[in-house]
Amino acid sequence: MHLTPRERERLLLHSGAELARRRLARGARLGAPEAIALVCDEICELAWDGVAYEQVVATARTLLRPDQLVDGVPAAVPTLQVEALFPYGSTLVHVDAPFGAAPVDGPGAVRAVDGEIELAPGRERGTAVLRNTGPLAIWVSSHVPLDRLNPALTVELTVELTVELAVEPPAEPRTELDAELDAPGRYRLDLPAGTAVRVEAAEAREVAVVRIGGGAQ
Repeated sequence: MHLTPRERERLLLHSGAELARRRLARGARLGAPEAIALVCDEICELAWDGVAYEQVVATARTLLRPDQLVDGVPAAVPTLQVEALFPYGSTLVHVDAPFGAAPVDGPGAVRAVDGEIELAPGRERGTAVLRNTGPLAIWVSSHVPLDRLNPALTVELTVELTVELAVEPPAEPRTELDAELDAPGRYRLDLPAGTAVRVEAAEAREVAVVRIGGGAQ
């Protein structure tokens, strides 16, 4: 039986959700992995049944009570995202505080140091206009290349040709005609990892973008 990577991921998610259901049935509390799997599995099934996006998000927040989770899960999972297949196509479902508000300084809390940390220093930056041509809101997460977004989103990219030299300068100067390097697939949203922006239906939203690092050339 041949399965696509997405189909394998969906079945793996279902397996984790079934483990969560077995533990709940015998009164055991859930850790973060199985709790996430259970909520994501329910989201995918609600989407498959054509439930409205807003109702899917609202339902996801009510699936598990704090007393059904081990200590630290709400703090460890402040947000949850899963790509679900609705009758009209795939949509990234974003749920804030899926397991309720976390204690300010409880298990899993993050204590930030003083000062600011610059994200992606020295990389080319620019702006992009994300235009939603579809009938529903679309979420765009931080590290998705701009050429891999929902087909209902069009991207108008404007890249600044100046570079803040916070690290070593590029080996070769950029030129205004370098269309290949300025392709949308070379850029992502200029946001911290794990965050996202929402583009409403029929909305054109301007966002900051940054060149993807790593092995991208």
